[in-house]
Amino acid sequence: MNESQIQAAAEQYTNRGYEYLDHTADVQIHGWGCTLKDAFEESAVAMFAYMTEIDTVEEMSSEEITAEGDDLESLLFHFLDEFLFVFSADPFFIAKRVEIIDFDTTNFRIVAKGYGETFDLSKHPQGTEVKAITYSCMQIHQHPQNNHVFVIIDI
Repeated sequence: MNESQIQAAAEQYTNRGYEYLDHTADVQIHGWGCTLKDAFEESAVAMFAYMTEIDTVEEMSSEEITAEGDDLESLLFHFLDEFLFVFSADPFFIAKRVEIIDFDTTNFRIVAKGYGETFDLSKHPQGTEVKAITYSCMQIHQHPQNNHVFVIIDI
């Protein structure tokens, strides 16, 4: 999407949220919020919601991650990749809600906490496996009160 399409589309969105956009053989996550922090948080929740029905997840425990990058795009990549790792390895954690505790856009560092529980097939319907986060077509759009991130996940 170009800048004018982002601005036009922004009028139809609530303050924060996410959606999935079609992409050849993969899925593009579009997260948005009043702040860039909100948009990053929504993109992480969207990734987890693609793997299961997020309404079945309870906030019973939390997992903290730290991500670092060289710029905003690599920070977004590593932020999502760290959360993908806590899902893919023990404790197989799936978050219903993600909160960025420290969002340093000068040094490109995030400390975040996911609130959820251990993934359990008897409780959580299996969605689509997310294999990896990609840089392909990654976009970050910052505007006052209107921030959007787009990231393609490999499924």
